[in-house]
Amino acid sequence: MPAMLIELLKAVCLGVVEGITEWLPVSSTGHMILADRYLALGVSAEFFEMFLVVIQLGAALSVAVLYRRALFPVRFESGARPALNRDCLALWGKCLTACAPVAVVGLLFDDKINGLFYNHPTVAAALIFFGAIFIIVEKRGAPVRRPDGPDALTYRDALFVGFFQILSLMPGASRSGVTILGAMLLGASRETSAEFSFFLALPVMLGAGFLKLVKFGFVFTPDEAAIGLTGFVTAFLVSLPVVKFLIGYVKKRGFIPFGIYRIALGAVVLAVYFSKK
Repeated sequence: MPAMLIELLKAVCLGVVEGITEWLPVSSTGHMILADRYLALGVSAEFFEMFLVVIQLGAALSVAVLYRRALFPVRFESGARPALNRDCLALWGKCLTACAPVAVVGLLFDDKINGLFYNHPTVAAALIFFGAIFIIVEKRGAPVRRPDGPDALTYRDALFVGFFQILSLMPGASRSGVTILGAMLLGASRETSAEFSFFLALPVMLGAGFLKLVKFGFVFTPDEAAIGLTGFVTAFLVSLPVVKFLIGYVKKRGFIPFGIYRIALGAVVLAVYFSKK
């Protein structure tokens, strides 16, 4: 099999992993550590770091498509001029408010955090710890005190979730996981918490993607461009049903299975780490 075809197949597999794990509260980082062990792309370390951001952007595009009516700030009505959707503008304001804390901390300390904590034991510990928190929160039955819908959250609520989101800088914590937990602790329903987490992904991923592209540069070889585009499209297509699945699932069931899965995955990451010794 031609070497380039093998690399493209690896990009497809990594895009599938990203498309599934970005939205489920199970840590895409933990899965990428395992995937990289067996599906390492034959590219430079710098390009691979950028590739991970590119496939995240593909996953984020799925949310923009699925929730385009809620997220598009201009409303078109038959026979009327286009008008600003004030509810949408308010929602974007809350999303940006929630993203401000992690943006500040990330810009200042992201490289240091990755240098200190991007390793198997730390990722495994974060997987297990937050998996246990999910189980505890669900077992205790956090009361729903907020009306349904992300637009029902206040700016103060958004800021609280934003400070919670700082925890997602810890590899293995899961951005979707910690933001869902933060919203649930405020009294939001599971569905509202998951949807607000989806919306927060857009400014976070767009900002991170832009910074990585600037850092890497906008010059790619034809092979790199093909690998990046393949991963991007795959992550987008896989994310579409995953987002729909999670919303449908949490309406009827809780997050305990995801907590158990995180703990099991943490144990696997530790086993992989010690098997290298």
